[in-house]
Amino acid sequence: MRIVKESTLKEFCNLSRYKNAKEPIKAWIYEVRYSYWNNAQELKTKYSNASIITSKRVVFNIKGNDYRLIVDIEYKLKIVFVVWFGTHVEYDKIDVKTVNYEN
Repeated sequence: MRIVKESTLKEFCNLSRYKNAKEPIKAWIYEVRYSYWNNAQELKTKYSNASIITSKRVVFNIKGNDYRLIVDIEYKLKIVFVVWFGTHVEYDKIDVKTVNYEN
């Protein structure tokens, strides 16, 4: 899978409030790069605790659920778009279905 906005995700992890997510995010990036999901069911086989929000929107728990990562996935194109990243507390303040891509 190709990850769009990977550099932005890495930049977030350089911020002091997200520094504990740096290594787990590196691991997530590595795993996703070498994954080839055709649908949400195949993704759930690998990430059983990921939350499937819509046919293309998925929430990943990062570092034991300390952080949340929202992505949109175009399965046919094999592209993962990073939509949002933050702490669990920050996640509780947003609407996962309507949050837009970070700039």
